[in-house]
Amino acid sequence: MHLKTKDKRWRVLVTRRIPRAGLALLEPDCDYHVLAEEGLPSHEDVVRAAVGVDGIISLLTERIDAAVMDAAPGLKVIANYAVGFDHVDLAEARRRGVLVTNTPGVLTETTADFAWALILAAARRVVEGDEEVRAGRWRTWEPEGLLGVDIHHAVLGVVGYGRIGQAVARRGAGFGMRVIFHDPGEQESVPLDDLLRQADIISLHVPLTPATRHFIDRERLRLCKPTAVLVNTSRGGVVDQDALAEALAAGTIFSAGLDVFESEPLSPDHPLCRLKNVVLAPHIASASRATRDRMAVMAATNLLAALRGETPPNLVVRP
Repeated sequence: MHLKTKDKRWRVLVTRRIPRAGLALLEPDCDYHVLAEEGLPSHEDVVRAAVGVDGIISLLTERIDAAVMDAAPGLKVIANYAVGFDHVDLAEARRRGVLVTNTPGVLTETTADFAWALILAAARRVVEGDEEVRAGRWRTWEPEGLLGVDIHHAVLGVVGYGRIGQAVARRGAGFGMRVIFHDPGEQESVPLDDLLRQADIISLHVPLTPATRHFIDRERLRLCKPTAVLVNTSRGGVVDQDALAEALAAGTIFSAGLDVFESEPLSPDHPLCRLKNVVLAPHIASASRATRDRMAVMAATNLLAALRGETPPNLVVRP
């Protein structure tokens, strides 16, 4: 637990430790309380810590619901340290006149880089090869050892063509790929089922909403090529994890790379953890030092603007 006090003006709850670059911005005007220096606080801990605060900087891992808002009747702003915000009860925030902000744009290129790290690792079986070398199982170069699928001149299917989806697509051009995308309302958008049938690499970049939950399910996985690689750096609930594990085990698709999961952390007992043809990452797509610092500054800037009665730069919900 960390309490930093200067000339008191606003009380702020920071649900988990964020980079110093953001906390430094709070110090001149705020008493801020970092609830969890390490690990995950419970929902009950968040509710208790929220009593009487004016603002909250939250992460995707903490549910900010009516109980949290009840504890802080003077709450003015929930500044999310992330792009996604499905952990916040937006309707309740709107009803109470609480502003909600996020950190878009700043992590676009870093997340796109990591999507490509997963694409290449899953397509070329990099993690399997690493394990063979470390375990001493690698004996010699084999003509048919650890055969993967080619990226160059393949078809890249991007599901969700916002900032990150477009950044992933730009990188595909360097591999001579043909890019198709699905994003309703966008010109040249391909129907999702058609994209799944055509794409060699499928990269997911949609927000988690009731309409996109289990967007990729058993039926849609059956549409994919058996040589397809599926990568998800968006939100875990977009993919039916059980169905994906079945498809990978059956060879319905070639491989997958996942940075996000329906429930985090992923249980080591989940069937995905027993499969070699999936690369599993601990939600680190935006985890470069520079990007995480910029996210912290953006979250703090949003929060301070709202507390000062200004319109935050990255407003998701207004009263």
